[in-house]
Amino acid sequence: MRLSERIDSLFPTDAAIPPEHRLPGRLDQRGYLVDGEIRTWDGPLAEVRSPICEGNGPAASMRAIGGYPLLTEVEATAALAAAREAYDHGRGEWPTMGVAARIRHVEEFVRRLKLQRDAVVRLVMWEIGKTYADACKEFDRTVAYAVDTIEALKDLDRAGSRFEIREGILGQIRRAPLGVVLCMGPYNYPLNETFTIFLPALIMGNTVVFKPPRMGVLLYGPLLEALRDCFPRGVVNTVYGDGARVVGPLMASGQIDCLGFIGSCKVADILKHQHPYPHRLRSVLGLGAKNVGIVLPDADLETAVAECVLGGLSYNGQRCTALKLLYVHRAIAPEFTARLAAAVDALAPGLPWDEGAQITPLPEPGKPAYLAGIVADAVAAGAQVLNPHGGRTNGTYYHPAVVYPVTPGSALHEQEQFGPVVPVAVFDDIAQPVGWIEESRFGQQVSIFGSDPGTIAELVDPLVNQVCRVNLNSQCQRGPDTFPFTGRKDSAEGTLSVSDALRVFSIRTLVAAKANAGNEEILTAIIRGRKSTFLNTDFIF
Repeated sequence: MRLSERIDSLFPTDAAIPPEHRLPGRLDQRGYLVDGEIRTWDGPLAEVRSPICEGNGPAASMRAIGGYPLLTEVEATAALAAAREAYDHGRGEWPTMGVAARIRHVEEFVRRLKLQRDAVVRLVMWEIGKTYADACKEFDRTVAYAVDTIEALKDLDRAGSRFEIREGILGQIRRAPLGVVLCMGPYNYPLNETFTIFLPALIMGNTVVFKPPRMGVLLYGPLLEALRDCFPRGVVNTVYGDGARVVGPLMASGQIDCLGFIGSCKVADILKHQHPYPHRLRSVLGLGAKNVGIVLPDADLETAVAECVLGGLSYNGQRCTALKLLYVHRAIAPEFTARLAAAVDALAPGLPWDEGAQITPLPEPGKPAYLAGIVADAVAAGAQVLNPHGGRTNGTYYHPAVVYPVTPGSALHEQEQFGPVVPVAVFDDIAQPVGWIEESRFGQQVSIFGSDPGTIAELVDPLVNQVCRVNLNSQCQRGPDTFPFTGRKDSAEGTLSVSDALRVFSIRTLVAAKANAGNEEILTAIIRGRKSTFLNTDFIF
């Protein structure tokens, strides 16, 4: 079947959906977790529509697959009150619990999480259009992240298991929780990236109010019982609904101590400005990016094209770490763009469960029309769509477009497209792409493709002061999770990685005393009598 025919007939009849990937029926979730109980919502539901359409062409429409509670500020406030009570000014069961005990609770939750793999993976495919292979990878990476977090916390706690003596002062330095954390993750990695803020916040002794992303929300239904059973009452609470209605009151209350958010800087700014005491609010933010790939004249074109395709179009380009703008030296631009266009049109369209599918439907309503608009704007400014099928649509499906040459000032050059469009700009002087990066409001990552060590070194030195990761002859990416993940400017606040996340969701706290016989006797009695969970010299194996 020709590519155009595959695109035009992409969406299946119900009978053509493989039985193992079908939903059991409409999934109307009415449960939400507050104060240790799964409460039932009898009010209106928000409709959940899948990017997997019914019908093809002009008749294509997003399937309604379920709904989730449209809670109000009343339910949101109850969730916050439960979290505040469970924290109890730091005197609650969870924040005063020893590290080893908190680890056991998280380990039990991870065991229960693994049992829901099939259900969660299926919902990731249906809710956000991620391929089966990538949905499995997201789930498994989340489990691995949880295991690594536990091991990192053990290391962190071991470092604090001894006393220090400096200038005649005895001190034990450990990390303590911040209070109540509001966790909000993104739709593109609704499980993994949400858990990269949720799990470290939780395991460090904070209590949590958690709002699932606006797409990828039903997949949390199968996890509610485990969240209820594995943690003390009120430690984990969920809110659903319109963000302005349920999150606004939480922030405006001034009772959120830390905001863990991955999404747009526009939304992050709104949330932070709603808090009446912004100086007291700790923010851990993963925000937008317009990561640039710089292809130098001596680049290995085979490597550069392969990595740019992966970097630009993995999960349809819907990643903050995606390569969203390529700057190619004029000397190699014709050959590079020809190879790039051929490689992009060779990508296989498909549904999430189709074997070999590389480009899938988009979950954001209206996204194909938005992409078509910014491509048309670039074309009006002199660019062309180089691949023959670039921009072909069918319902929620948009076939990737290679657009060249995009020029500064065009929407595609300046905006984070967050979708399957690969803009390519040309440069004669390396100062052009470097200057654009310097002036950009984003500062997450950059990729450099080239072979001359001297040239690369001259680029690395200034670029590490503009972005937080420079990738050599490889795509931009988050992993491995032990590496720092952050950004400058409008791209991030705080650093996320397995060990860094434990630190940003906690604060160094110490108990200190003059090193004299009386104080030493008191501290010895506390430790030997196991009278304190903070003051101890236990070594967690």
